Amino acid sequence: MTDTVAARTHENPAQLADDAPDPRRWLALSIIAVAQLMVVLDASIVNIALPHAQNALHISTANRQWMVTAYTLAFGGLLLLGGRIADYVGRKRAFIWGLIGFALASGLGGLAPNAGLLFAARALQGAFAAVLAPATLSLITVTFTESKERARAFGVYGAISGGGAAIGLVLGGLLTEYASWRWCLLVNVPIALVTALAAAPIVRESRTEGSASYDLPGAFTVTAGLVALVYGFTVAAEDGWSDARTLGLLVGAVALLVAFVVIEVRTAAPLLPLRVALERNRGGSFLASLLTGAGLFAMFLFLTFYFQQTLGYSALKTGLAFLPFSGGIIVSAGVASQLLPRVGPRILAGGGAVLGAIGMALLTQVGLDTGYASHVLPAELLISFGMGFSFVPLSSVALIGVDPQDAGVASALVNTTQQVGGSLGTALLNTVFATAVSGYLADHRNSPRAVAQSQIEGYTTAFTWSAVLVAVAAVVTIVLINAGRETTASADGVPAHVG
Repeated sequence: MTDTVAARTHENPAQLADDAPDPRRWLALSIIAVAQLMVVLDASIVNIALPHAQNALHISTANRQWMVTAYTLAFGGLLLLGGRIADYVGRKRAFIWGLIGFALASGLGGLAPNAGLLFAARALQGAFAAVLAPATLSLITVTFTESKERARAFGVYGAISGGGAAIGLVLGGLLTEYASWRWCLLVNVPIALVTALAAAPIVRESRTEGSASYDLPGAFTVTAGLVALVYGFTVAAEDGWSDARTLGLLVGAVALLVAFVVIEVRTAAPLLPLRVALERNRGGSFLASLLTGAGLFAMFLFLTFYFQQTLGYSALKTGLAFLPFSGGIIVSAGVASQLLPRVGPRILAGGGAVLGAIGMALLTQVGLDTGYASHVLPAELLISFGMGFSFVPLSSVALIGVDPQDAGVASALVNTTQQVGGSLGTALLNTVFATAVSGYLADHRNSPRAVAQSQIEGYTTAFTWSAVLVAVAAVVTIVLINAGRETTASADGVPAHVG
């Protein structure tokens, strides 16, 4: 999963006080919406193409997760810095350059002759998306100054975020099956460039007053630490957990992440003010989002391979098989928004995580000959409804009691933790998958039936750990989040993307 950030901007009051609303604001929204659709499409469209890219570029099982994690690590690790850049250099400028950079990175990935260049291109996509996503939401905030119009604009944004994922699944299947997996990346090039050209005369510029301050050491250490951690998980799939290289990477990752915390404590303008994350309710929502993202992103990876390599689905049929999940997310997120003021965040988010864990557990029953309707579909629906019920209250809790100057960071962190959790979970569980497959083959004859069954062993082991991660998220939610219904209802912020 995805993919976008809920950012909130704070302008100089004089800057916001225009004589009249922008007469081209709805046209500007349509341009912004296209950019948002592209970012959401890119997350789901690439999942469908992954098995074909792995075969075409001879990517190993241990390394295939980099097609997902290279993007999500760069996106999640640089998201807060990207928001700061957009604030100070100008949201329109960041939006346009983010689009151009995303187009170039997509073209590089679509034409990549080897795995290394593909992974690098995916990381570049994530870096430009980290600038583009907060600029997108900031532009909506400053373009629509009247509360009812702003609510309608964010309604459009939310609909595109949820529906765009479903469109990406089908489009990814069509492009992969009838053209090439490369077009799942190349399709971004014309969309991004045309959108950038359209934005230049239409979208109005805005920026934050004052001198720019960027926490570059913090951004470097947290991103490098997360990359080292994911790389350590990847190496463990090939060399084992006790190998010196694995241990060195994991120790180095811990050292870099500790250095990040030290930098954030001491710097005058931290990337992540620790006061935001250490408050009980917000900390609980961030940790639950991280754990849920870890289980959810990995589920998508392994279910994609199960559909295509075990059940023999085409790329298009795989995309269609995921559509009930997208539909469940959209419906449950809408229901959760209505229920939140009545039942409060702890019951809603905790119950949603429990539903998600049960759905993950059902996936452990898949086999070589099990049916989609009997085994996969019920699990998909449970997980999707659970995630919709969970993400909406977690996004709301992130803004409870936050100081105005920290609102942008707090709202962005829910999405950041989902992306980072997805990166770590995908890498870790891909290693768990590879270890389970190797262990099964070591105990059985290397026949075609045994090879096929070893994949099932890997999938079910990974789904088991996904269920554990989401179940732990449920416990974290119930134990740490104690905000009441009234407190949540009064929280003011921009809704996060849960698609």
